[in-house]
Amino acid sequence: MILTCSSCGTRYSVDGSKLPAAGRVVRCAKCGHSWHQVADAPSEPEFPPEQSPIPAEPGDDPFPAAAAAVSYPDSLSPTRTFAPAPTVAKPRAAIGPILAVVAGWVGLIAIVLLIAAAAVRYRQDIAAIWPQSAGVYSTLGLHVNTSGIDFRQVDYHRESEDGQAVLAVSGMIVNAGPRELPVPQSVRVTLSDANNHELYHWTFKPNATVLGPGQSVPFLTRLSSPPAAARHLEVRFANDAS
Repeated sequence: MILTCSSCGTRYSVDGSKLPAAGRVVRCAKCGHSWHQVADAPSEPEFPPEQSPIPAEPGDDPFPAAAAAVSYPDSLSPTRTFAPAPTVAKPRAAIGPILAVVAGWVGLIAIVLLIAAAAVRYRQDIAAIWPQSAGVYSTLGLHVNTSGIDFRQVDYHRESEDGQAVLAVSGMIVNAGPRELPVPQSVRVTLSDANNHELYHWTFKPNATVLGPGQSVPFLTRLSSPPAAARHLEVRFANDAS
């Protein structure tokens, strides 16, 4: 009988008696195509085969590769197995931009705190240059002297002179401004009791009339027989309403 490959059309001449009644799987030696060939297939016209037949049975098999071919029952088909789709990891949020934002806020807060600290520490200089800022500092409970002349290192102590009590008050008058300033010529010292009620006050004249930027002049004033109930002391210029 003549077998024809349905894929490439190659023809083979085989002995039909060697095929079992149920048929078998054969494979084309030229293109490798496999198919199930039954024994009672109708005879095809005699044509010269394009190439020599391959033994059909083991040991004398015209299709030696057919033994390795896999045959399936008529009611079944090969099953295709699909691999599960790979799990795609959820992208993480970028950390770099978040850290940059946090660092920016930390830097901004640090700058604001530094500016605030400098504004408090150098408030006297700021008030001398910008007198309107004195109201802001006063609202915050910070005293400033808009004239630029201020008192520093004020101290007092009691002494005894000829058996009489004497209150000595000392300190420095300082020009905290950036330019030369006149020194007010009347300094007032006020004594008050525990309830801040004024008990006594007196005035004295400083030892300088003008101070350059950053310059200072010491002062010392004494009061004989100060009030025994005095608990608080205040030193300011007589023309300073504050």
